[in-house]
Amino acid sequence: MGFKCLSWHDVADITVDEADYVRVARAGHAVRWVRIPVSQVANSHVLAELLDIIRSFLNTGGIILWTIFFVSLLLWFLVMERVMYLWFAYPRHKQQWIADWQQRSDKTSRSALALRECMISEAKIAMKMTLPIINVLIQLCPLLGLLGTVTGMIHVFDVMANTGTGNARAMASGVSQATIPTMAGMVIAIAGLYCNKLLQERVSDETHRLADLLTYH
Repeated sequence: MGFKCLSWHDVADITVDEADYVRVARAGHAVRWVRIPVSQVANSHVLAELLDIIRSFLNTGGIILWTIFFVSLLLWFLVMERVMYLWFAYPRHKQQWIADWQQRSDKTSRSALALRECMISEAKIAMKMTLPIINVLIQLCPLLGLLGTVTGMIHVFDVMANTGTGNARAMASGVSQATIPTMAGMVIAIAGLYCNKLLQERVSDETHRLADLLTYH
């Protein structure tokens, strides 16, 4: 029988029985026991701790670091989408273009050569579909990092204006907001530039390879 996920505030008592199952008693008016495997409880606890660490790290950078995080998620989603297309979907499309070209009896006339160029252009457009968006996101990440630097330094100056230089903890919070987003934006941009370069080279190679396969002699 399934069970609902419990927060630690709902737990009244935890025991482990002889079958390596955890018996969790829910806090409240009516005590209810739920039997959960020990391994599942351990995995859930590790996952919760990992999420707390990520959330704490993102909170140190403020709203700018959260923005960079969501931009990076979109960036890597688009990169993986291009990888899946170029390595799995595009070969099927290429075979279809080659088959359509081979079925033509006329391959040397002006209209046939124009059709060949259209096939090559269509393949290139399909392969480069989201690469401009990826390029924009890569350029956006370090700019967001610089914006985080500015907002973090503004926070530091506000603390210094209100409390002087004696409140080191408040100043450290501002310094974290100024440096962590910049670091995160640069790291994501460097990794994104490398992946974008690989995708661009793959598109160029596949374009030339398709042009060689669509023979017109």
